[in-house]
Amino acid sequence: MASDAAGDISYDVLETPILDSESSNLLHLISEQGGYAYVSMSALAAAGDLRAAEATREMAWEQLHSGPWHSVLPLWRDAYSMACLHVARLHHRAGDFGEALKALDMGLIMGGTFLRQDLHAAVEKVTAKASELRVSEEEQGEVIVRKEKADFEEEVLRILPMKSFSSKIVGKRSALSLEGFLRDYFMSGSPVIISDCMGHWPARTKWNDMDYLKRVAGDRTIPVEVGKNYLSSDWKQELITFSQLLERIQSSDCTSTFPTYLAQHPLFDQIHELRKDILIPDYCYAGGGELRSLNAWFGPAGTVTPLHHDPHHNILAQVVGKKYIRLYPASLSEELYPHTETMLCNSSKVDLDNVDKKEFPKVQDLEFLDCILEEGEMLYIPPKWWHYVRSLTTSFSVSFWWSHCGDSPA
Repeated sequence: MASDAAGDISYDVLETPILDSESSNLLHLISEQGGYAYVSMSALAAAGDLRAAEATREMAWEQLHSGPWHSVLPLWRDAYSMACLHVARLHHRAGDFGEALKALDMGLIMGGTFLRQDLHAAVEKVTAKASELRVSEEEQGEVIVRKEKADFEEEVLRILPMKSFSSKIVGKRSALSLEGFLRDYFMSGSPVIISDCMGHWPARTKWNDMDYLKRVAGDRTIPVEVGKNYLSSDWKQELITFSQLLERIQSSDCTSTFPTYLAQHPLFDQIHELRKDILIPDYCYAGGGELRSLNAWFGPAGTVTPLHHDPHHNILAQVVGKKYIRLYPASLSEELYPHTETMLCNSSKVDLDNVDKKEFPKVQDLEFLDCILEEGEMLYIPPKWWHYVRSLTTSFSVSFWWSHCGDSPA
């Protein structure tokens, strides 16, 4: 029997009931796809060989990157999840919770749906263990966004695109009823800011608390974007922990050339504790449709999403901080010079922060709507409306995409 000291640090096994009951079937399907090396290594991994577990994860990773994402067999995504569970189980057994959690997050981000329940249950157990051992931070309750400086408005005007606030301002409605939203904005396809509609969200206070975010999400691995924006040559993606993102945000300013941005990531599918802090707005049920995606946007002042349009109805909820947003109707698409490449056809060639008037002469005289979306407000963006977004402070936003029964699939 282990000594008392060892007993205190003997971590019980991560339970993976779906993997345990379905692994033989899954491995049989993988072997039918030629994954014989994966199957043999997986048997060693299940027996406790960490190097074999890492090898299976690498094999599955190579399959995930063997071609365009849509052409990857879903089976290999499930194989990647299986490998991540084996890696996490062995790190957990050794008491290395950070590596275990990283493996589980990679399974959630890149893996399939078949073993997702096992992954989430394992995350819950590992984070609970890690919390028991974590030493409390000296900084308690530090806020993400501090009080604005007196010259904040002057600074904002210096960094916004030309002609900002020279056209029309997006209208604002307080506590807009669902009936009023349908009648006045949804049916006509008109943007609107809705205020006084998020005060009951726990996120309104919790997400401006550095200590809370570190405690709930600090050890979790997330994908971030680094660089001006996704159309820039210096843009890249990285995998870092949420705590590392917080550190970068705190050390950044609006003049940073390479800001780090958690952009359009399904964070709430990955970290359930944060999902509990928000509610789906009633407006998202307008038209009798269904929610298509629920994404997080979190980064420092100065992050920019370039001019583009999306296929679905969109409610952008500003939980922490504030953003400048400019909108052009879908009818002006030709004048906004969309990219011709299939992958970028919903993005404009026009850089609103530095417009080339000779190359894009039509842009100068176009009418637009713009606004500053304040903390606690939501902006409705109709389908196909072009929009440019710039964070004016550290900002944490949530976007709700939904379709209604009259929409064509996109």
